[in-house]
Amino acid sequence: MNVNQSAPPVPPFGQNQPIYPGYHQSGYGGQPGPAAPAYGAYNGPLPGYQQTPPQGVPRAPPSSGAPPASTAQAPCGQTTYGQFGQGDIQNGPSSTAQMQRVPGSQQFGSPLAPQVNQPAVLQPYGPPPTSPQVTAQLAGMQISGAVSQAPPSSGLGYGSPTSLASASGSFPNSGPYGSYPQSQAPPVSQTQGHPGVQPPQRSAPPLASSFTPPASGTQMTGPSVPPPPMHSPQQPGYQLQQNGSFGPARGPQPNYESPYPVTPTFGSQPGPPQPLPPKRLDPDAIPSPQLNELPPQQKTRHRIDPDAIPSPIQVIEDDRNNRGSEPFVTGVRGQVPPLVTTNFLVKDQGNASPRYIRCTSYNIPCTSDMAKQAQVPLAAVIKPLARLPLEEASPYVVDHGESGPLRCNRCKAYMCPLMTFIEGGRRFQCSFCSCINDVPPQYFQHLDHTGKRVDAYDRPELSLGSYEFLATVDYCKNNKFPSPPAFIFMIDVSYNAIRTGLVRLLCEELKSLLDYLPREGGAEESAIRVGFVTYNKVLHFYNVKSSLAQPQMMVVSDVADMFVPLLDGFLVNVNESRGVITSLLDQIPEMFADTRETETVFAPVIQAGMEALKAAECAGKLFLFHTSLPIAEAPGKLKNRDDRKLINTDKEKTLFQPQTGTYQTLAKDCVTQGCCVDLFLFPNQYVDVATLSVVPQLTGGSVYKYACFQVENDQERFLSDLRRDVQKVVGFDAVMRVRTSTGIRAVDFFGAFYMSNTTDVELAGLDEDKTVTVEFKHDDRLNEESGALLQCALLYTSCAGQRRLRIHNLALNCCTQLADLYRNCETDTLINYMAKFAYRGVLNSPVKTVRDTLITQCAQILACYRKNCASPSSAGQLILPECMKLLPVYLNCVLKSDVLQPGAEVTTDDRAYVRQLVSSMDVAETNVFFYPRLLPLTKSPIDNTTEPPAVRASEERLSSGDIYLLENGLNLFVWVGASVQQGVVQSLFNVSSFSQITSGLSVLPVLDNPLSKKVRSLIDSLRAQRMRYMKLIVVKQEDKLEMLFKHFLVEDKSLSGGASYVDFLCHMHKEIRQLLS
Repeated sequence: MNVNQSAPPVPPFGQNQPIYPGYHQSGYGGQPGPAAPAYGAYNGPLPGYQQTPPQGVPRAPPSSGAPPASTAQAPCGQTTYGQFGQGDIQNGPSSTAQMQRVPGSQQFGSPLAPQVNQPAVLQPYGPPPTSPQVTAQLAGMQISGAVSQAPPSSGLGYGSPTSLASASGSFPNSGPYGSYPQSQAPPVSQTQGHPGVQPPQRSAPPLASSFTPPASGTQMTGPSVPPPPMHSPQQPGYQLQQNGSFGPARGPQPNYESPYPVTPTFGSQPGPPQPLPPKRLDPDAIPSPQLNELPPQQKTRHRIDPDAIPSPIQVIEDDRNNRGSEPFVTGVRGQVPPLVTTNFLVKDQGNASPRYIRCTSYNIPCTSDMAKQAQVPLAAVIKPLARLPLEEASPYVVDHGESGPLRCNRCKAYMCPLMTFIEGGRRFQCSFCSCINDVPPQYFQHLDHTGKRVDAYDRPELSLGSYEFLATVDYCKNNKFPSPPAFIFMIDVSYNAIRTGLVRLLCEELKSLLDYLPREGGAEESAIRVGFVTYNKVLHFYNVKSSLAQPQMMVVSDVADMFVPLLDGFLVNVNESRGVITSLLDQIPEMFADTRETETVFAPVIQAGMEALKAAECAGKLFLFHTSLPIAEAPGKLKNRDDRKLINTDKEKTLFQPQTGTYQTLAKDCVTQGCCVDLFLFPNQYVDVATLSVVPQLTGGSVYKYACFQVENDQERFLSDLRRDVQKVVGFDAVMRVRTSTGIRAVDFFGAFYMSNTTDVELAGLDEDKTVTVEFKHDDRLNEESGALLQCALLYTSCAGQRRLRIHNLALNCCTQLADLYRNCETDTLINYMAKFAYRGVLNSPVKTVRDTLITQCAQILACYRKNCASPSSAGQLILPECMKLLPVYLNCVLKSDVLQPGAEVTTDDRAYVRQLVSSMDVAETNVFFYPRLLPLTKSPIDNTTEPPAVRASEERLSSGDIYLLENGLNLFVWVGASVQQGVVQSLFNVSSFSQITSGLSVLPVLDNPLSKKVRSLIDSLRAQRMRYMKLIVVKQEDKLEMLFKHFLVEDKSLSGGASYVDFLCHMHKEIRQLLS
C-alpha cells in the first residue's frame, strides 16, 4: 500500500470544473471494488446556507504549486472520518444542486511562495442524521478502489451546472431554513481579496466563507461540527488539497509506482433527493459513544483521517520539487529561503547565506504592538563558521592593512553592502544608526550614475553578505598578536577506562589522528601544538620534548592547589616530537594496565589544562576522556543525586542544574583564557551530566556520551566522532556581537557560550557545527521602506593563530499587515527557537509550566492569524497559515521529547545530555531530531540509487512486508517487518529467515549484491550529512527493542503520555477556539 499517494491527474479544460470540499475514498491495497460513499475530510465545510452560483462563471486555469494532501485510504470495511459522534454523518445522495468553480483568486505573497487559487467554500445549514440511520448506512457500505481506467468511483460530485449540492447532510426543504428552490437560489459570493478582507456579499444571506487567501491557508473542520455528508457514487468532484483548497490535483508523487487509484468523474447527474431526517440535532449535544458501546463494525472508525491533515513529508517533497533546482540568490531583501531539508545552492549577492543565518520570519512587524499581538518570536539562528558545500566559495578575506576595517564611528557597525555612499563618495551614511561618516582618503572611490561605488563589485565588503577582515593588533588581547592555539588530550586512566579497552583504543587512534589537526588553507602542516595528561585521583603530566629519547612523567598529587609542573616540553609540535609522542602513546596502556584505582577527579583536570594554556600564552582546546562520577576528594567533588521521584514535581528542575557552583567559576576562567573544553563521557552509571557539562557548555565546547561503552560495539562511533571533532574548523578566543538597525535590538541569546555583559557573546571556542540563537524585540517603530538590518560580527583566532573578523549581514522586510508576517515565516526556525527556549526554561520552572507556555504561545500565534488574516468562517474550522501548517505537528514532537516528557527508560543523564545538545543545534539538526526521517528501503527498485522518498513517522505507515530505515541525527534504526521476503533477508543479513536475524545488530554484513550495497551506501550518506556518527540498531517487528524504535514514531501516542498528532491538533483547535471566544 502506497502511503504517500498523490491525487489523480488534472482533468481536461473543456469540462465544468466544480469545486467542493471532500476527497475520494481509495481502496485498501488498491483492489478494485464497488463505489462507496466518501466521508468528509477533517477539512470539510461547515453548516451554512445552500446556495447556487451565478450562471456562466468561467473556469480559472488550474493552479500551480498547491500541494495535494495524500488522499485518504481506509482499510477494508472501515471508513475513516472526523473525530465526531457517530450520529454526525449523513449517507446517501445529495440534492440536485451543483456549484461551479469560481474565478481563481488574485495572487499575493512573495514571488517564491506557493501560489494557490482557492475558491470560496460553501456552507449549507441543515440537520445531521440520527445515529441509527448512520449505523445502518455504515453497515452496508463498501470501499472502492477503482484503478484509473475504471468507471466513476465515489467522490464529491455535481450534476448540471445550474444546481448546487447540499453539503451538510441537509436535504431539500429540510430544517428550519429549508432549501432554496432552483429559481430563487442566491449567487455565490466570490472572494477575491487580501487576507483579512471581508469577502463581498452579493445579495446572499449571511455566508461565512471558509476561503483562505493565497499562500496562506490549510483548513480543517474541527470536532464540534458535523462533517460533510457522504455523496452519491455518481457525483463527480475534486478531492481536498493539502493547503485547504479544492482544485485540480497533481500527478503521481515522485518515486511511487502508480497514480492514485481513483478516477475523478465529471458531468454525471446527482441522485434523487432523500426523505427528511426525523429532527434537527445539535451536533455538540450528541455524546460521543464509548468504544466498548459501539457495534463491532464501528469500533475503529471514530477518528480523523491522518491523511487529511498537513503532512511534513508532503511539504518537504513539494519544497524540494519547487525550489531545489534553482540557486537561491540572496540579492533581494526579505526572501524566505528554501527549507533546510531541500538541497540547494546559494549565490551570495549582498545578504548572508541561509547556511549562516536563518530567521523565524523574514518580514518583521513595524510596531511592538503588532509583534505582541501575533506572538511570533522574532529570532535568528546564526551559525557563524558553518561549513559550506564544495560548490560554494568560502568567505573572502579582506586585508585593509594597518588601518583595519572601516566602521561607523557611532554604532561601530562594519562596512557592508547596506551602507550608503553620499557626496560623491566622500562620506557614507550608516544604515544601522543613520550616522554620517567620512570616508578615509585611502578608501575613497567615485560613485556611478546610480550612486554606487564604481569598485563595489571588486570589494567583498561592498557586494557580499558574508566576508572576513584581517584584524589589526587593536583587536588582540593585551595589544599583542596571538600565538597559534594548542590541543591538550586528558585521559582518564582509572580502572573503568582501562577495563573497557578505552585507553588502549584511544592511544592507538591518536598516533595517526595527530596528522590531521586543522590547518590553514594551503599550509603543509598544522600550527597547533599538542600536550598529554593522564589522571585518576592524581594527575600525570608528560614531557614529550623532541630532544628526549623517552617521554618523562611528572605527577601532581595536590589536586586542591593545581599547578603545571613543566612548561618546556609539555606543548610540542607533532612532527618535531613524533617519536617521543608515539613512544608515550604505546606506554600509557601498559603503565596503567594493572591499576585498581576506581576514583577520579574532574575539576582539577580542567584547571590544569587551563593553567598550561595560560603559561604558554595561547588559546586552545582540552579533549577530556572521562568515565565516572568524580567522587575523589578534590575541588568539584560530586555526589550521586539521581532521583527519579523528582520527575513531575516542582523540584524536577534541580536535576538539570549543576550541583555546585565550582564549575561555573571554572568555566568563566576558561573563557577568559580562551580554553575550550570538549568532553567525551563513557559512563556505566549516573555521572551527573548536568554538572559535568557546565564547562563545555559555557566555553563553546561539545559533550559526547557513550553509555556502557564496549569496544566491539561502540568503537566505530567513538572514533568517528573523535576524528571529526579534532579535524573540524574552530575559532578560538572568540567574541560575537549582533548589531541591528534602529527599531529592534537583540535581547536574548541561546547556545553554548558565556556572557559577562548583555551584548557580547564570549566563546573560548566556536566550531563549524555550533549555532547561537538570538531573539530580537522592538524598541521603536520600524519603517517599511528601509526594513530591518542585522549584522553579526565574530572576532576570533584562526587555527593558524591569525586574528580575524567574520561578518554576516542580512536585510529583512518590515510590514504593517499581519498577513505579511504570517506569509514569510519559517516553521523549522521557529521550532528551533521554541525548543531552545523551553529547554532553557526547565532550569528555572516546573516542566509542566514550560509545556503549557509552549502550547499557549502556539495557540496565540494561530488564533491571531485566524482572527486577523483568515476569511470569516465558522469556529468549527481549524485554519492554519500556509507557512505554519506544520507548527502543530512539530511542536507536539518538542512537547513529547525526552526533556519535557520522559519515558520510564530515559535516565536523568540522558535528559541533561539532550538538553545541552539541542541548545546549540542548527535548524537542520532540530528538524530531523524532533521529526525523524523514516525511509522505506524495499519499495523502490534496487537499481534506483537516489534516496527513497520518506514516509510519515507513524506505525500506520509500516508494512510488515518491508524494511525501513529511521534516523534522527543521533540514532539510526533498521526495522525489519515479520513477513519480509526470504530473498531480501538473505541479501541484506546473509541469513535464510526472519527468525535468524540478530536483534540489536549494530552493523550490516558486507555482501556483494545490489540491495546490500544500496542500503549500506544510503547509511553512509546519511551519516555523512550529520554532525555526529549515528550508531545503527537492527530492530525486528514484535521484538522487545521495537518499543525503543516506536519512541521515534512521533505522530503516534507515546508511552510516556505524549499525544498523537491527530489528538494534539484537536487540542490546539480547542485552545484556539477558547482564545477566540
